Amino acid sequence: MTDPDFNLLIALDALLTEASVAGAARRLNLSTSAMSRTLGRLREVTGDALLVRAGRNMVLTPYAQATRDRAKNAVLEARAVLQPSADVLNLAELQRTFTVRANDGFIESFGPPLIAALVAAAPEVCLRFAPKPEKTARHLREGLVDLEIGVLSNMGPEIRLQALFRDRFIGVVREDHPLAAKEKVSIDDYIAWGHVVASRRGQPQGPVDDALAELGLRRKIVSVVPGFPSALAVAQASDLIALVPASFLRRTAMPLHLFELPFKTRTITVSQMWHPRMEKDPAHRWLRQTVLAVCQGEYPS
Repeated sequence: MTDPDFNLLIALDALLTEASVAGAARRLNLSTSAMSRTLGRLREVTGDALLVRAGRNMVLTPYAQATRDRAKNAVLEARAVLQPSADVLNLAELQRTFTVRANDGFIESFGPPLIAALVAAAPEVCLRFAPKPEKTARHLREGLVDLEIGVLSNMGPEIRLQALFRDRFIGVVREDHPLAAKEKVSIDDYIAWGHVVASRRGQPQGPVDDALAELGLRRKIVSVVPGFPSALAVAQASDLIALVPASFLRRTAMPLHLFELPFKTRTITVSQMWHPRMEKDPAHRWLRQTVLAVCQGEYPS
């Protein structure tokens, strides 16, 4: 009895995930022509076209759509079987790339001490930060990332999580802003000035606006930028007020004045999240423990 070529399973997973021959080739570090030949072999083995042309793009056949999750899980389970025993973890010889999906604020605040802590214990480890334009559990479910860091939101019941720290929003203005001379910023002061808002999705309204609305007030939003670094840069060069998490200011060198908001806002809990398939993986567990230790100040920042 001849077994099938199980390498085709890896290629199938890449093709169904990317829905593109070129995308699958990049993922597997192959040429497009080699990936096309592999697709031909997969079509012969499965008896299905898998990917078909739709205009300028390729789309999955019904069989491919129904098989995508099974192929993904089969590849992940196979890799788990071939990993070292949970009792064996030699950090000095560990060669692994960990991918962490986090926003710019976390990377700027905790990235340097986290990288230093990981490399000090495991010199051959590489930490890759992936961008986080939206909240979704897809990257964890598909094994594209090892950890997702942020505020829990619609991640699914199976996703594991651990709280890292609690955060709050604070107001920021340039160092010589008129508000910087005030011992305490009042709510009238706060709404008297224009505001720059950081939003990945470009949405100007947020929890602060909800809190102000409950008081019958509103602020004037002058600008919306994609991230907190941009918001700080705008505030530092203008009269606008920026709103950023307190943790984000741990490492900033900008000449800025910080003040507590003159109204109550909800506390933010930042967590690390992972898929249950990685629960007992020794290297992954070490990564989680290190992230927690860094966020709780056990390593110098």
